[in-house]
Amino acid sequence: MSIVTLSNAASLALWIQRHRDKLDAAQRLLIAIVGPPGVGKSTLAVELAQELPDSRIVPMDGFHLDNRVLQPRDQQGIKGAPETFDALGLLATLNRIKNDDSPVCIPVFDRTEDLSRAAADVVEPTHRTVIVEGNYLLLNEDPWNRIAALFDVSVMLAVSEKTLVERLVSRWLTHGLDADSALQKAQHNDIPNGKHVLAASLPVDVIYQSGD
Repeated sequence: MSIVTLSNAASLALWIQRHRDKLDAAQRLLIAIVGPPGVGKSTLAVELAQELPDSRIVPMDGFHLDNRVLQPRDQQGIKGAPETFDALGLLATLNRIKNDDSPVCIPVFDRTEDLSRAAADVVEPTHRTVIVEGNYLLLNEDPWNRIAALFDVSVMLAVSEKTLVERLVSRWLTHGLDADSALQKAQHNDIPNGKHVLAASLPVDVIYQSGD
């Protein structure tokens, strides 16, 4: 596929539908939505799911390692970096979703409690389109590149750095941090992670222009 640039969920859904006939109809269609933290991946996933009625969203955040695992590794301070996810667990789950028509239970991250809830949602046999959203789904490094190979369609969200910083600070403000702490949190972890996503991800099919 050649790279296209789109700017709304309806046009993205139409583009995906036009390309479905080129894919194996016997398997579920797997769509990757990637981009830096705070760029709007979850919002786009929900909007796209509304346009594709046979879809289910699988958030990568459900595969966060628990704080009880991160603390002994001295990794809780970098929670959200690639090494703080169960990437092999995600790979196994997506392989099941891709190749097995049975129901597949998936974990969902509870931001209020800061932990993942196992089997909190289900990809049912009727869900023929699976929208996977997360930062690192297309990283060109093991084991993420094995995950990337499973996707039929890949979408990268684009946004200016100024808007990204504003969104990240706003996110941490809603989590109860003061303005200085929110900015420090964004600059210490989220922005470096975002730059890594942009620098180390494999080529995508669609660039999605997230509004500034």
